[in-house]
Amino acid sequence: MEEYLEKIKELLIEYTPNVITALIILIVGLFLINIVIKSSKKIMIKRGVDLTLQKFLGNLSSWVLKILLFITVISKLGVATTSFAAIVASAGLAIGLALQGSLANFAGGVLIMIFRPFKIGDLVEAQGEIGAVKEIEIFTTKLTGLSNKEIIIPNGSLSNGTIINYTVEGTRRVDLIFGVSYDTDIKKTKEVLMHVLMQHPKVLKDPAPAVMVSELADSSVNFAVRPWCASADYWSVYFDITENTKIALDEAGIEIPYPHIVEIKK
Repeated sequence: MEEYLEKIKELLIEYTPNVITALIILIVGLFLINIVIKSSKKIMIKRGVDLTLQKFLGNLSSWVLKILLFITVISKLGVATTSFAAIVASAGLAIGLALQGSLANFAGGVLIMIFRPFKIGDLVEAQGEIGAVKEIEIFTTKLTGLSNKEIIIPNGSLSNGTIINYTVEGTRRVDLIFGVSYDTDIKKTKEVLMHVLMQHPKVLKDPAPAVMVSELADSSVNFAVRPWCASADYWSVYFDITENTKIALDEAGIEIPYPHIVEIKK
């Protein structure tokens, strides 16, 4: 028993200084990395670097510096970096397979930064999700959904899929369909619908809004209503025009067809 205790004591005496030194290096290293990242961010802001690029480069620099710090710490603990590299190399195939998705996401992040299909703040639709771009990281892109939920999409699938950017053009067209009775005068209906569009303060005059007969359906004449607005005003225009159209059609005595149930009693 005494031999074991003596051995443990020797090990503690031998390795404790290295462990303490490694911990100090780790703490100081993390502190310095934080200072470097903040300083580089300030420099990029002063030089007018795009916000999207700022966040991506900051994230990338943080990962690289932390990996270098990790290698420094394990070398201080007595693990030879050459031996560590040999272990990693010998397990290269397994690591490559395990990190295949992460590497694809990293490559996707680089492609996004090169081709710039969107930037922070843009409203985009991708991978079946719609949201404003919150942050572009090394492996993932974060969106803020329309109901204020956070959406995280891997950069690999994002860069290889279809991306719809609703912000980049600055304006959007609101596509609405309204059906009226076959007994209604088409010219009068178009005048009422156009009046609703022209009275809305957020509907643009250029491009001009349009009202057209789009379909002669089974029980209604359908009108395509196409106002244009700023991208940020899309949903307010969508809901306002829908509500105001119903009110205007009612005031004009224009019927909107809806299913009826006829009950026959014997």
